[in-house]
Amino acid sequence: MEKKCFTIALAGNPNSGKTTIFNAITGTRQKVGNWPGVTVEKKEGSIQKSGYKLNIVDLPGTYSLTPFSIEEIVARDFVIEQKPDVVINIIDASNLERSLYLATQIRELDCKVLFALNMEDIAKQRGIKIDGEKLSQLLNLPVVFTVGNKNQGIDTLLEKAIVLAKQKEVSVLERKVKYSKDIEKQITILKKFIDDTVSEFIGYKKRWLAIKLIENDEMIKGKIINSSQSKASDIIEKADACRKHIIAIYNDDPEIVMTDERYGFIAGIVKEVITTSRQQRVDISRNIDLVLTNRFLGFPVFIFFIWAMFQITFTLGAYPMDWIGSGVSMLSGFMEQILPAGLFKDLLIDGIISGVGSVAVFLPNILILFFCIALFEDTGYMARAAFLMDRIMHIIGLHGKSFIPMLMGFGCNVPAIMATRTLESKKDRILTILIIPFMSCSARLPVFIILTGTFFHTQAATIIFLLYILGIVMAIITGRIFRLTLLKGEDAPFVMELPPYRMPMIKSLVIHMWDRSKMFLKKMGGIILIGSIVIWTLSTFPLNTIYSVDYDQNIKDIKTAYAKKLNTADSASLKIIKQQYEMDLSEQNNAKSIEKTENSYLSRLGKFFAPVFEPIGIKWRGTVALISGFVAKEIVISTISILYNVSENDSDSLSKALKSSGMTPLTAFVLMVFVLLYVPCIAAVVAIGKETGSFKWAFFSIAYTFVIAWVTSFVVYRAGILAGYC
Repeated sequence: MEKKCFTIALAGNPNSGKTTIFNAITGTRQKVGNWPGVTVEKKEGSIQKSGYKLNIVDLPGTYSLTPFSIEEIVARDFVIEQKPDVVINIIDASNLERSLYLATQIRELDCKVLFALNMEDIAKQRGIKIDGEKLSQLLNLPVVFTVGNKNQGIDTLLEKAIVLAKQKEVSVLERKVKYSKDIEKQITILKKFIDDTVSEFIGYKKRWLAIKLIENDEMIKGKIINSSQSKASDIIEKADACRKHIIAIYNDDPEIVMTDERYGFIAGIVKEVITTSRQQRVDISRNIDLVLTNRFLGFPVFIFFIWAMFQITFTLGAYPMDWIGSGVSMLSGFMEQILPAGLFKDLLIDGIISGVGSVAVFLPNILILFFCIALFEDTGYMARAAFLMDRIMHIIGLHGKSFIPMLMGFGCNVPAIMATRTLESKKDRILTILIIPFMSCSARLPVFIILTGTFFHTQAATIIFLLYILGIVMAIITGRIFRLTLLKGEDAPFVMELPPYRMPMIKSLVIHMWDRSKMFLKKMGGIILIGSIVIWTLSTFPLNTIYSVDYDQNIKDIKTAYAKKLNTADSASLKIIKQQYEMDLSEQNNAKSIEKTENSYLSRLGKFFAPVFEPIGIKWRGTVALISGFVAKEIVISTISILYNVSENDSDSLSKALKSSGMTPLTAFVLMVFVLLYVPCIAAVVAIGKETGSFKWAFFSIAYTFVIAWVTSFVVYRAGILAGYC
């Protein structure tokens, strides 16, 4: 029976457009997780094409299959062990020579390979013409030209992949890299020895196995030594003999010699298939970089882009915030009408809807922020930001490459901490991880939005921008201190590829935005929901509260008094009397709720820790909100909403409650500073422990961020009082 389901792996260099093509093929039909045993991101998607089901796997971007990084190991092991039906090698057509090194290594695996020469339009702009037909003949594999961000060539690529997958055998005789006579002789000798010694070894092709052993690949040697093969030691000895023979001839390590010969092979191919136009082409990316990476203009432009990002996030997000807030209020009002009085009703309305709803209204802001970050990445500006920040990062003792995880931290600290794996030095990784929590993640954004909107309405976006700058400054200061004390070391050199600027594809931007925003939605349905229930429970119990005033009687008296007024009022005064009636009822209900909360377990918890926060102007309600924020920063707003008994789940009602609580612009700003700098959430703490390999760094992170937050907030509060802002 004909096979109707194929697995297709996408491989390629970073910045080759691999992810863009993956998004163009799969759209929103993607699953994102981690590869088994490692925390490298794994992307998969399934589509139907020409009657076949295609499972598309996006392999990590690498420059080679030499197992120096986790990404390279994952990519190589997947092709070797999982044996996809086809490997599509995405190649940057404007940089063919560099891309072909990985391609030659994939070809040596003797799997079914298809070349996608991507970014053909950029190659043409640079006056580069590639003879695809000749390249196909030389390498004995199909070649397809694509422009991923314009969806050009994608259908042809998939059709060729299906044709290749249906072929029963792959011709490998003319597809391997041809090494020099001496090296080929040693490969043949070792391959024959393996053939004579074992019939099958871990599913590896014998020629490829011989090449890896001659290159002294430690992972392959380890697998052979740890295998059950009785002749494993003989194979290793034979490989060492072949290595010694090559060293004697070339006076150099075999892996270096073979790398040089691969590049020689590549250079020959490039000369055969590439022709460049004599006409001088305008390099648009280079001209743009004259401004965006200029030593004088680049940094102010970068600051403007970051400021604009927060301005857009705040202003555009305000409209859908109001819509969602109105929807949550309607849901709350509907539940109020249909449910009978009791604890369940209070839990549902005051706990779950109020708690989760107060966070849900900020989803539009989170979406806009992630969209802007995706825009920086997809256009190629993210790499320029790292380049610009290189000089500042050297103050800390890091290089510009560390700024990319830090910039990602504006979205979420957890993937930002995981992104530090791209840094070669362990000390650099740990230092970058320790300062990432100062990058204000999207979870803190709802706190900033509600407080700035309440107390700094006209300057809200600017205040938020200044808070983000404060986070960066504190990261630089603490990073420098750590580099001089805990993590001493020399500054690492900064070498980073600046990819060409590209027109982003809306589909790709939306996918990136949605993938990251799903984490926020999962939090709303999980940890924020649970946190809201816990906070409501602590604020509701004990039930036997003894009130200083008989509020129930007061409410009854108000209803009786207004019943007569409403019955006798004329049409002109009826509306005014109704408004006054609702205000009096609301005043009694709120007073009762506040007194109940002040006698609750939550109040006792807040007042127990209050002495720690009183010197920085934060009262017990703010203390409770900060404690809950350790679980997830979004819960801070949820907690404030429950503590202030906000009956309507919109920003206006919460703002009124905050203003009536006695909070001032100064104490609101201090609270935001503390939220910005204090301990990361539980998920980030766990990520720190895993990525550093020791939870001592995670606990250290909790301790030092709390101390820095308290000291900075104290300075801001006292300075504000001296300046007369109390």
